[in-house]
Amino acid sequence: MIYYQLYEKFRKKDRVHAAVIGVGAYGTAIVTQEKYTPHLTVSAVADITAENAKKAYEKAGMEEDRLVYCSTAEEAQKEIEKGNYVYTDKSEIISKIPAIDIVCESTGVPEVSARYTLEAIQNGKHVAVITKDCDVSVGPILRKLADEKGVVYTPVDGDQHGLLIQMVEWAKSIGLTVLHGGKATDGEFVYDEQNETVTIYTDKHIQPPYQKSVKIAPEDKKYLEMIPEGKVEEYIEKRKEIFKMLPRPGCFDLCEMTIAANYTGLNPETDTLIHAPLRITEIPVAYCTEKDGGVFQNEGTIDLTTCFRRKDESGLGGGVYLVVRCDNAYSNYILTTKGQIANYQGSAAVIYRPYHLCGVETSTTLLAAGLFGLNTASNDYLPRYDLVKVAAQDMKAGEVFGNDHSSQLTARIVPAKPIAPGNYASAHLITGNRAKVDIPKGTTITYEMVEEPENSTLWELRRLQDRTFLKSN
Repeated sequence: MIYYQLYEKFRKKDRVHAAVIGVGAYGTAIVTQEKYTPHLTVSAVADITAENAKKAYEKAGMEEDRLVYCSTAEEAQKEIEKGNYVYTDKSEIISKIPAIDIVCESTGVPEVSARYTLEAIQNGKHVAVITKDCDVSVGPILRKLADEKGVVYTPVDGDQHGLLIQMVEWAKSIGLTVLHGGKATDGEFVYDEQNETVTIYTDKHIQPPYQKSVKIAPEDKKYLEMIPEGKVEEYIEKRKEIFKMLPRPGCFDLCEMTIAANYTGLNPETDTLIHAPLRITEIPVAYCTEKDGGVFQNEGTIDLTTCFRRKDESGLGGGVYLVVRCDNAYSNYILTTKGQIANYQGSAAVIYRPYHLCGVETSTTLLAAGLFGLNTASNDYLPRYDLVKVAAQDMKAGEVFGNDHSSQLTARIVPAKPIAPGNYASAHLITGNRAKVDIPKGTTITYEMVEEPENSTLWELRRLQDRTFLKSN
């Protein structure tokens, strides 16, 4: 990492003035890390209530007399020029403040996110997009509009899909062939051999019918050992059965993988993802092609894993990983014998980053945009895939579709298609809207099943994206 040298030698300005819209856990961490980050000032914070916005600054330890409420862009500009910090419940003013270089959009609400992001681009601001619900739906067209305006639209360091995209680009830059890319789910399955249990370690609420721990039957213990050569599919299927009462990945996990697929060109081989519970040492064994002993028919795949380990074994920390090879025999020998974890054939190795620091490390993206005018993703963002939703229960006409954390819906990743009757609806175009008809459990939601909202920026952008990138079908 040579960020500090780049900052010192090539920055176009001395300081980047950022604004955060939406101070949930992620947005707040950007604010609280500001004091310790050279060249970065989080000059303005907006949230649905002014109190929430102010609290983010208070958590950061900002001096009370420098915190000023503003309701207009003009007021905010004057206070920022004085060296004060602006908080507001008027998110619509943020992109109109001249001092702001980059807007961190972190509302988590796709419709609102689309509106504020578009306004920021139109006002000549860079955008760091944290609301993945918006990015997965209309990110490619927002990126195109930003490029045309001469500003940056970028995912962020700290979010797993942003880190995975960057890792793929790094691998390509040193000539590695990426066989597979993925991320670890936040929870980890921890094996207690003495008590014969496997327990999920997670900060998320566990909803029924899932449970925190499962007891391991004596006849199943062998399937929790290292996967033997030639036994990948058998062991994965048995582990899935053994762990079936432990929590599954959420729609939000598949959402991140959809964005990463659209940026990298890596492809899911199954639309709900395999999601194998794997030790770090098993990733290159399982997540490579069938000819190399793995589960995939093709190279260039994307998927998830939940890290499976004993208490005394290293975890993935919710990080990201690649399975790679060198196409030169000697280079591949070096790759697979100098400390990297390889598969049994020595034909592939895993490279992993066992952490993602959320808003704590997002400053590298903000500074790359603000100091250099560069994104921290790739230059090939296309709507290759859509995240779509499946009814997990019978739904009635008039019922409101939930978000990615709702147990009402599950998710699939499918080839992207435009808004049209019969086509699967992009997942977050339906969020918060009503069902037009009764929908049986197990049905993948299509556009004619959804009441389209009036005057929707998100739907308008999606239609523009469809016209720009997708053939009508």
